[in-house]
Order: sequence, then C-alpha cells, then structure tokens
Amino acid sequence: MASHFAIKYAAHQIRHGGVIIYPTDTVYGLGCDPMNLDAITYLNQLKRREPGKGLILLSHTLALFEDYIETLTESDQKKILETSQPTSWIVNAKDSLPDWLTNEQRTLAIRITQHPVVTELCQQLGHPIVSTSANPRGKKTSRNALEVHKYFHDKVDAILIDDRHLSGQASTIKRLENLSTIRP
Repeated sequence: MASHFAIKYAAHQIRHGGVIIYPTDTVYGLGCDPMNLDAITYLNQLKRREPGKGLILLSHTLALFEDYIETLTESDQKKILETSQPTSWIVNAKDSLPDWLTNEQRTLAIRITQHPVVTELCQQLGHPIVSTSANPRGKKTSRNALEVHKYFHDKVDAILIDDRHLSGQASTIKRLENLSTIRP
C-alpha cells in the first residue's frame, strides 16, 4: 500500500492543482480537486475525455459530499451506505456547483469507497476527489502499476501504488431516484 508520506505528497499535489493516479476499489483512477477547473481540464485531456460528461466524486464518507450534492433523505443515505459492491450513485448536484462538475441534467455521481488509500487521501484533503479510470479513452483500464506507468508515467504529479489485486471492473452506476442501472 502507498505510504503515509506518499499520500501526504499526493494530497499536497492536489491542493496545488495537480492530477494524480491512485488505486480505487476497482481500478486505478485519475484524480484531482473537483473545484479546480485547470486540473479538471488537464485530467480530461489526459483521458481524452469529452468535457461536460459529468464526473464521479469519491470519498470514504457521505459527509464530504455535503457541499456538492442536494441533501439526501435518510432512506437514500441508507441505500448508498448499505451497498455491498462498488456503486456510483447519480444524485442531484447543488445549484452552486460549477458547470464543469455536472452534466446537463445538473447531476453528479458519487461513490463511497472502502479503499484505505482513498480514505486517507480524502481525510488529508477534507473533500472528495475526482475519480475516472486511469486509461486513455478506448484503452484497457489500469489494474496494476505497470499499466498505470505505461499510460501516464511522466504526465501526472503523483502515482499512489497498491499491492492489492484490483478487479479491473468499473463500478456499477445507478440513479438514486429510481434505482435504475446505467452501467452494470
């Protein structure tokens, strides 16, 4: 697992507009500060991703999403917290959020992670982190350090490595309002 020092360094890079790679519950992710437009723009360029597609934010706790999403009912919170597999939930974004974080419907995807690296990273930052798979569009997702370095070794500000096996299977995406599945 990434060292405490490496995680602190990655948090420092994010605070200063950097883009990092880090392990999630499923694949390696590209991440940055969701409120930094320059970092989001660079992340989209690295990923060869269309701007305005909407982003997933990752945190270890629902509390860190309070500034980003509309208040959730107790029932909705329970649905999110009791999900056993990695699931990104489409929820209503706060009106105050910048357009670059949401899609045209003004929604945002959030996911609670159990991964210790992301947990410590979000604790260091005090906010969620952007999460999109660490691969250029159309390429295989990164499940190990070799794949991460093959795509981005000299293009990001920090890479956090984990020795655990990652499934390589992207998270399920569901709409919270009706529990419809967007991506299995």
